[in-house]
Amino acid sequence: MNPKRKRRILRILLVAVASLAMAVVILRCSNARAHRNSLPTLHDRATEALGFCRAQGLNTDYCILVDFGIHSGRNRLFVWDFARDTIFCSSLCAHGYGMSSTTSVPVFSNEPGSYCSSQGRYRIGARSYSKWGINIHYKLHGLDATNDNAFRRYVVLHSYGPVPETEIFPLHLPLGYSQGCPVVSNEVMRRIDTLLQKASPPLLLWIYR
Repeated sequence: MNPKRKRRILRILLVAVASLAMAVVILRCSNARAHRNSLPTLHDRATEALGFCRAQGLNTDYCILVDFGIHSGRNRLFVWDFARDTIFCSSLCAHGYGMSSTTSVPVFSNEPGSYCSSQGRYRIGARSYSKWGINIHYKLHGLDATNDNAFRRYVVLHSYGPVPETEIFPLHLPLGYSQGCPVVSNEVMRRIDTLLQKASPPLLLWIYR
């Protein structure tokens, strides 16, 4: 085979390979987009939370939504204002470091001593002293089978000084800030504390992914 023909065939093969690779990328992006679009939005979760709060006699002014499916370097704890149908405030939020959790993928567990976060809905309970952050924490009472050991595990809502006040994406929050508690920045904890001290009945906190 002469050199010109070899080069022509090689160019055709390279174009074919490049086209195939591009098609695979487009397909993956399309599938990922379709998956994201099929997931409940924050607003969807808030709507569901409001129905739950009404049914359970919880606060219908505000709730706290924690989406651990969001990158840990982005805000993923949201105080939702039901009346205004929007976010009141938001924060980075650390997840538990237990078992095989990583900075990007939390492992969930309801077992005492697991140091893992637990998915599910919680009733926010009594205000108490914390040795972390702004020295305030709130008890959490698990309302689902996936988190009903929360109070016994001493899983509470609190802040921690090293949690940044602003997003750090593309970096992740380091592991080690949480033994299963939802842990937020100090400034957001101050805002949450002001809100919770006035709130009646208790607020819902919902952790999901």
